[in-house]
Amino acid sequence: VQLQASGGGLVQAGGSLRLSCAASGMIFSALGWYRQAPGKQRELVAIIFSDDSIDYAEAVKGRFTVSRDNAKKTVSLQMNSLKVEDTAVYYCHGRSIVAKHYWGQGTQVTVSS
Repeated sequence: VQLQASGGGLVQAGGSLRLSCAASGMIFSALGWYRQAPGKQRELVAIIFSDDSIDYAEAVKGRFTVSRDNAKKTVSLQMNSLKVEDTAVYYCHGRSIVAKHYWGQGTQVTVSS
């Protein structure tokens, strides 16, 4: 099982970034993104389920869009209108049909003022 994330980087406030994650090794019932800022707990950013329902953190609603390509087994996160407080390490996340959690390597997103 592998979740390979790409994207991230440094951007000015108000800018955009796109994260992508390639999932392999199993079928996931849900794919999404979490983030962890320094000194804070890891938190959900966005998750998309196999029935295409989506949950977003309140802090990113209207700015971030999560999408899933089942054929390519990827999940992406389009982040617009980025804020300094979005700065964190972002983790790709997958949940199996038996609710086991899998994590990709983190990718740093830094938003400068």
